[in-house]
Amino acid sequence: MPPLTLNELVPLLQTAIGPVILISGVGLLLLTMTNRLARVVDRSRALGRELREADGDNRHRLRGQLAILDRRGRLIRGAIALVLINALLASLLIVALFVGRWFAIEIAWLICVLFIGAMACLVVALVQFLRDVNLSLDALRLELRDLRADGPAK
Repeated sequence: MPPLTLNELVPLLQTAIGPVILISGVGLLLLTMTNRLARVVDRSRALGRELREADGDNRHRLRGQLAILDRRGRLIRGAIALVLINALLASLLIVALFVGRWFAIEIAWLICVLFIGAMACLVVALVQFLRDVNLSLDALRLELRDLRADGPAK
């Protein structure tokens, strides 16, 4: 197995830049998702404290809000897992590029599978993220409806 020359290494590095940029972008998405998850956890804890002190009607309302937060938390957790799998697959894709060249193995099929898998995970994660955003708006609508139903403060 002949060593890589600089003329062979540069195009290989250029090819690997795409997945590296993907990993960088996905890192920012992951930061956003973990912040949303932290917000869900904090809000759930606050509502749990309120629930312990609430009376009948308020208990029902708070339980509804907690159920929505539970669903949101599961959606975000799933999205985070998929984004992490995306980054793992992109990393494996970079490794495969170098291993394939180093050992002169034809692994275009593996590179395609890794790339398609990474993109599929990203698509599903983004759908989960959108579902979370929609659920948070549903929760806001419920809260606003409850506030309107209570009428003006006396």
